Amino acid sequence: MKSKLSILLLGLTLSVLLAACGSNDAKEEKADTGSKTEASASEGEELYQQSCVGCHGKDLEGVSGPNLQEVGGKYDEHKIESIIKNGRGNMPKGLVNDKEAAVIAKWLSEKK
Repeated sequence: MKSKLSILLLGLTLSVLLAACGSNDAKEEKADTGSKTEASASEGEELYQQSCVGCHGKDLEGVSGPNLQEVGGKYDEHKIESIIKNGRGNMPKGLVNDKEAAVIAKWLSEKK
């Protein structure tokens, strides 16, 4: 019984991790709408929801990762981008590509 439960939990964990990775197909097909600022903010939030919400929470409140609700008051855009690209603490590097890291960093830098 314990081994069945362990296998089930392992399968569920792997499914969640793979789902968090997301797919780039939908992002590439997205058409430009609205102003560049609105599109960047919207894209930054969308990328965050796809790649970061599991650890930092739906509302940036922090779960297993730190609270990011006021991260822009603590770090500038370039520092945030560096953390996203290179990882920090328990956060691994390479969760998103460089372009996505820049978009997410821009969006998070406005959170003050």
